[in-house]
Amino acid sequence: TPKMLTRKIKLWDINAHITCRLCNGYLIDATTVTECLHTFCRSCLVKYLEENNTCPTCRIVIHQSHPLQYIGHDRTMQDIVYKLVPGLQEAEMKKQREFYHKLGMEVPGDIKGETCSTKQHLDSHRNGETKADENINKEASEEKQEEDNDYHRSDEQVSICLECNSSKLRGLKRKWIRCSAQATVLHLKKFIAKKLNLSSFNELDILCNEEILGKDHTLKFVVVTRWRFKKAPLLLHYRPKMDLL
Repeated sequence: TPKMLTRKIKLWDINAHITCRLCNGYLIDATTVTECLHTFCRSCLVKYLEENNTCPTCRIVIHQSHPLQYIGHDRTMQDIVYKLVPGLQEAEMKKQREFYHKLGMEVPGDIKGETCSTKQHLDSHRNGETKADENINKEASEEKQEEDNDYHRSDEQVSICLECNSSKLRGLKRKWIRCSAQATVLHLKKFIAKKLNLSSFNELDILCNEEILGKDHTLKFVVVTRWRFKKAPLLLHYRPKMDLL
């Protein structure tokens, strides 16, 4: 019977699978090493890789000179952790909001909206099923609002200065741009390639502080890890791609 097949598991029994080896806390912004698939908190792993190039768990060499290019956000693991640990997501969002308020900075849109969406989700379950007409009216209202508003600007933005540091390429006429913090280095490569009429964006390297950036890194990640406490805009350089030995 279904009752016989159901078995309760204590959180303590699976803690080893959802905690960070570096801080021994539950995974926050879970980030996985692509070489060995071991997962850590992003802030813990980035700090560790500033002085090391091996995985903290199995000690495999991630990359001799650019280990940060071989890690990636693990959304699936983070969703699992938030679902298994009661109150963890709400507590983390609260800490992040307090952090931005303390620094006098605007709270990013994704952190603002997280609590609201969670609250709406819980309220909908508490109130039971809603009427179909109400849902239709709500969706129509949201669509109309999106048409009237420039909803792209509700996302966290990053100011960037793109400089050319090679005589083989020309500089951009408009080197200052502002775009979403969730845009990636790959998006910038495509943007530059289009502006310079290059045959392929793969011909470019983009650097920050003379370090080549991985194509999958988001601009928010670059700001947090390479541009700490420095004033905007984020200064990036581009040049023809160089093969690393």
